This record gives sequence, structure tokens and C-alpha cells, in this order.
Amino acid sequence: MSTSKTKLWIEAARPQTLAAALVPVLVGAALAFQVHGLNWINTTVALICATLIQIGTNFANDYFDFMKGSDTDERIGFRRATATGLISPETMKNATILTMGLAFLTGLYLVWVGGWIILAIGLLSLLFGVLYTGGPFPLGYNGLGDVFVFIFFGIVAVMTTYYVNTLQWSEASFWASLAIGGLCVNILVVNNLRDVEQDKKSGKRTLGVLFGELALKVEYLLMILLAFAIPPHFFVQLDFNLWIFLPFLSLPMAAFLAYKIWTETDKKNLNLMLERTAQFMVLFGVLFSIGIILN
Repeated sequence: MSTSKTKLWIEAARPQTLAAALVPVLVGAALAFQVHGLNWINTTVALICATLIQIGTNFANDYFDFMKGSDTDERIGFRRATATGLISPETMKNATILTMGLAFLTGLYLVWVGGWIILAIGLLSLLFGVLYTGGPFPLGYNGLGDVFVFIFFGIVAVMTTYYVNTLQWSEASFWASLAIGGLCVNILVVNNLRDVEQDKKSGKRTLGVLFGELALKVEYLLMILLAFAIPPHFFVQLDFNLWIFLPFLSLPMAAFLAYKIWTETDKKNLNLMLERTAQFMVLFGVLFSIGIILN
């Protein structure tokens, strides 16, 4: 594969969104480490699976958005490979199948480790990754994209990572997953805020189309507040020590991002805010994980 073709596929994978795959696994693994249950092999496989599912979902979005006519010349978001003709629809569809197939095959190791519950969770993750923009009732086109992201890239990803390490479910992993799920959702919120006018024209009923831009800005702020509410809960209710407040070092960045989301009038600048939101998620996740480990 030529260098230019490789760069094109890397762009299509949308690396600026891969924090949604990395951070949940990181936090789930940190919680496993904290109870002396970390298994590096299981964590690595979980990370590979999460990354492949994220990339496969991005490929599926690229394909289905093109087929549904959502990606037009008016698009101000990141370049889409199928819509611009750089990758054919058939090739993108095959890439989606291949990537999801690799995620399934890799995940069979975790099924062997964790049992049939992991198979069920994995199959649902793959299915809903496609149904996000595909199928007769695409979630992202009917106001349910945020719910999908919160559940699968937050609750499911964090709790399942903890489970494949310890073979137990955990109250702490549930509460941690709420913070991570909220920050994952905010990546989508910025995307929807940027594209609200184009989505209206294409019939894509995101929360921004259904309830307006103000609702998205409120949602962004609420998800940040949710994330910062979790460390105090760990301290008060779960008996973690003061290290659990390390994520509050990221508060200035959170305040800056919230301010920009509320005040930015040029939608093109939201591409940078999407990247910054993903970077903030990584920063929060790393600090949260360090705080967990130091307990």
C-alpha cells in the first residue's frame, strides 16, 4: 500500500476520536490494578478489540452517511473518504466488515477468559457499531447516538475491561464508567453542534436538530459536570484517598472548552474543539487512572 493510501485510511479511521477506545480500557485496567487483579494480556486484547470496534464504527459511518446522502459539499467537518470519492463505497463497506471481523476474532480470546457474557457483550457492541448509522432505524439519525455512545463507550467498555481482568463486576467500575461515558458523549456533542445545519437538510435527527444548539451546549456542560462529580463520589462513598482528586488538575482545560463551546460562532473552528475535547478526555482519564492506582 502506498504512503498516500495509508495516510488516507488512517484519516478515514478518524484518529482524533480514538480516545473513546483508549480511555475506557485505561480506567478499567487501573481499577483492576487497584484490587491487584490486572492481567496485562487481557487488557491488551481488550484495548485491541475496543480500537477495532471504534475504527469499524467510523468506517461504517463513512459508508452509511454517504449512502444516505448525509455527506454533501456543504460539509464543514473532517473530510470523508467515501463522499469525496477517494475510497469507493464497496471498498469502505468491505473495510468495515474486515475491521469488525478482526474485532470479533480477537475478542474470542476474551470469551475464552470471561465466558459467554463477554460473547454477548461483544456481539452487541459490533451490532450497534453498525446500527449507529446503518440499518432501518439508525441510532445516530434518530436522536439515540448519545445514548449509544454513553452506554457502549462508557459503561460497557469500562466495566467489561474490569471484568476480563478480575472476572468480577464492580461498583467502582460502574461509577467510573459514568465519567468516561460522559466525556465520550462530548466528542459526539461537538460533532453534532458543528453539523447541525447540514444534518437538518439531510434529515438526520440528532439531538441538535431535535432540540436546538442550546440543548447541545447544555449537554456538553452537564457531561463535564458529571465527570467531575465522580472523583468526590469515590472519595466519600468508596473510601478512596485524596489522590482520586487528581482529575481536578484538568479543570482549567474543561472550563476553557466549555467556554469555547458556548461562545464559538464559526462552526469550522469546532473541528479543533472536537480534537481538544478528545484530548481533554485523555487527560482526565490518565489523571483519574493515576489517582485510582495511587489508592
